[in-house]
Amino acid sequence: METYATYLIIGLTVLSSYKGFKDPSFVRRWMFTPYKIKQNREYDRFILSGFIHKDQIHLFFNMFTFFFFGRLVEQFLTYRYGLSLGILIYVFFYLSSIVVSDIPTFRKHKDNPTYHALGASGGASAVVFASIMLVPLADICLFGLFCVPGFILGVLFIIYSVVMARKDMDAINHDAHLYGALFGIIFILILTPESAVDFIRQISNYRPF
Repeated sequence: METYATYLIIGLTVLSSYKGFKDPSFVRRWMFTPYKIKQNREYDRFILSGFIHKDQIHLFFNMFTFFFFGRLVEQFLTYRYGLSLGILIYVFFYLSSIVVSDIPTFRKHKDNPTYHALGASGGASAVVFASIMLVPLADICLFGLFCVPGFILGVLFIIYSVVMARKDMDAINHDAHLYGALFGIIFILILTPESAVDFIRQISNYRPF
């Protein structure tokens, strides 16, 4: 089954990110800056910031993740709701995840004129955790070497994000990762409540050896 929306989102993100690499004024206008959103009511920054990235490595890792997990979620939605409606739901899901994952950061930094963020990390986290809800036992491999079932890596990732968000010691928006992940889980459960039962059934049958 084709995954048109995933490829389209990746294409748009790559194009806009590369434009930003060459045009700092473009990045400044699209960047997620809570202070400017509050002062100037530039609410479009919630979505626009998800389509630009700091550098090529940042762009690669987000789009690499989105490529593998986004296609699975898109296929699931188009199979369940049909091609047109499925794609609309998928695009709405992705854009909503970028917005929702940044709301806690907005509330925290809306009076801080020096805080800025950018990238599709919240959206990427959402599709990863949506896919984990659908196929929790599918292995996720780190650097092609260390592979663990998705639900185990998901638990570790949430714990890590919570701890790092509280410490706030680096320049990474761990809140966006965390809330993007939670949004991905909730979104799938709202659309398909039976996924919760299937998820529990699958992990209850899991045997590491």
